[in-house]
Amino acid sequence: MYIEHKVDMKYLKTKHEKNSAKITTLILLILVLLIFIVGPQYIDPPEEYGVDVNFGTNNTGKGNRPLSKPIQADIPIQAEPQMVEKNPAENNKTLEKSEKVLTQDSEEAIAIKKKKTAEAKAKAEAERAERLKREAEEIKKREDAEKKKKLDNLIGGVKNSKGNDYGGKGDDNKPGNKGQLNGDPYATSIFGDSGPGKDGVDFGLGGRDKVYSNKFEQDCNEEGLVVVEIRVNRNGKVVKATPGIQGTNGTSCLFEAAKKTALSFKFTPNQNAPDIQIGYVSVNFALGQ
Repeated sequence: MYIEHKVDMKYLKTKHEKNSAKITTLILLILVLLIFIVGPQYIDPPEEYGVDVNFGTNNTGKGNRPLSKPIQADIPIQAEPQMVEKNPAENNKTLEKSEKVLTQDSEEAIAIKKKKTAEAKAKAEAERAERLKREAEEIKKREDAEKKKKLDNLIGGVKNSKGNDYGGKGDDNKPGNKGQLNGDPYATSIFGDSGPGKDGVDFGLGGRDKVYSNKFEQDCNEEGLVVVEIRVNRNGKVVKATPGIQGTNGTSCLFEAAKKTALSFKFTPNQNAPDIQIGYVSVNFALGQ
């Protein structure tokens, strides 16, 4: 009674609620009974549908009624292949032989690949060298043509000139102007008869102009002409001076001052000139200078 009282107090508070609970319980019981009594019928195991297929058991047969129990089929028995175990030493030899063949194939493939790579590289280098050679020849041809054109403009059409000029220039004993019309404009300049120049100093360097020079005084109080051979680099700097070459009529006492004067010369830079170009500087000393 104590439990029912607790349930009533907690869930079913009124008379209508109690009646509703009773009716619901009754309906549930009826439904459960109907499921068990009138529920769907089923067969265990379920009935099969379809067409029976007799796969048979023998290669031969007779009649139209299948056997209720299969008889032993006449299946030829095949002998199972027997595994022959090899000697471990033979297995190792076979494995080593296979590995050796694979290694040889790999080495040959690598060698062939390296050879082809080297041949391709050599061919590319040869083509590059040939291309550079052709480009250098074309550049030299253009430079030679440009030099010839400049020289023709410089000499003012000497090729077509006519007259009776019996003078000349050069360091030989024969008449004429020493040089070549089609020669190199940067060729070695020779000492001529152009005179002592300003302050008694003269110079000659093919295709180059003087930028700066300074004359040094002598220490021996003599007079005379000293011709100095100079060697000039592309930047226009005199890197070597040798006094006393052909044309000199002064004593060796004047050589040191002439050499210092020649080394002071600066010429215009020219990257088309030879690495070392040869020219001259002549210094005419007078008494008291």
